[in-house]
Amino acid sequence: MSSLALPEGVQRARPLMLVVGLVAAFGLWSYPAELPPWRTLGIVSAWVGCALIVASFVLMVREPRLARWLGGLEAMLRWHHRSGVLGYVLLLVHPLALAAEGWRDDPRRAWQTLDPFQQSWPVWSGWLALLLLMLGLAFSFSRRLAYRRWLVLHQALGIGALAGWLHVFALLGDAGLAAAGAGLAGVALAWRFMAVDAGLSASPYHVAAVARPAPGVVDLRLVPLAGAMPIAAGQFVLARFDDGPAYHGCGEFHPFTASRVGADGTLQLTIKALGRCSGRLQGLSPGGLARLQGPFGDFLAGRDAGPQLWVAGGIGITPFVAALREHPRAAPTTLVYLYPRSRDAAFLDELQQLAREDTLLELLAVETGDSPPPLDPLLDRVTGLAARTVQVCGPAPLVAELSDRLVRRGVPGHRILHESFDFR
Repeated sequence: MSSLALPEGVQRARPLMLVVGLVAAFGLWSYPAELPPWRTLGIVSAWVGCALIVASFVLMVREPRLARWLGGLEAMLRWHHRSGVLGYVLLLVHPLALAAEGWRDDPRRAWQTLDPFQQSWPVWSGWLALLLLMLGLAFSFSRRLAYRRWLVLHQALGIGALAGWLHVFALLGDAGLAAAGAGLAGVALAWRFMAVDAGLSASPYHVAAVARPAPGVVDLRLVPLAGAMPIAAGQFVLARFDDGPAYHGCGEFHPFTASRVGADGTLQLTIKALGRCSGRLQGLSPGGLARLQGPFGDFLAGRDAGPQLWVAGGIGITPFVAALREHPRAAPTTLVYLYPRSRDAAFLDELQQLAREDTLLELLAVETGDSPPPLDPLLDRVTGLAARTVQVCGPAPLVAELSDRLVRRGVPGHRILHESFDFR
């Protein structure tokens, strides 16, 4: 947790620092002397592309300590996508630049450079790597695929990377720094597939109690079967629930924010039916087993110094409930709770009681119906808005619209905080 003591900007920049460091190392190591410009571009683009792919693999590892050091999963995943896409583009430049070198003298020979059927198998493996990387990246941007299908297709990126390293070693033999890069990528892939996706690093928990505080919402109390997870209010875990007598799980890890953290290590997860897996969880009964990875996130950590504005949309109320259950507010805090209908408002009675007992907490609970929430009238009711730190948890459209309106009202962008659970 020591990384939290550093300025937030430094933490968020660490993924970029990792990417830049690998790019600089591979770029400087591979830069050829006294070669024609196009050939130089072809060689450097290949190695810098490899560095970006290695960085992308490291940034997809969901290990709690690594995630804290690199500024959180959201920052890691953002740079995972960026470095992966840019790495593929540079790897595609590699054969095009090599072909361009001979285009002026002999276009036919330049075309032969691009034709894998006129080359040896090491070149075929290079083209196979590019095709698999393209396939994996294409499906990375799909929102219509079910998560499990998306994950399987996305794993083509790992196979493509292996084909790419085969291309490198078959052509160059002893590749120096490339061997270290391949080893780092291999460790990252192995950790992701075995420890994360297969759940070998997860902590076992027992589902001790199940409640339903609102329609389509299930409240689970989880008891650790081994060491308790050191989770703080506002953090989230990746959870997978195993099959039971009356429940069939989907076999996937999904993010859920803890709505209560007990002193004895118990956790409470409040889950709304928003998709296939969360819908199935509504039928969970006591006695089942769960595996948890984490904790992740620092959404509310260390931000009690000044006045706060918390905005929750629907089930986005969970991190705020966890924080309020842990201790009274240390600074003036306005909590805006938006929900479609009163029957959907989980914890509303408890929140109203907490607001009556805590003089620093103001609750603005608003039933929105099927219409967009009335953001401007609500923001008009918040005193000293421009001086507040704002935390938002809810659907992506709410986060985007609210962030835009807050900036227009003078709230600096760096004081508008939210956490994304989009792991695609």
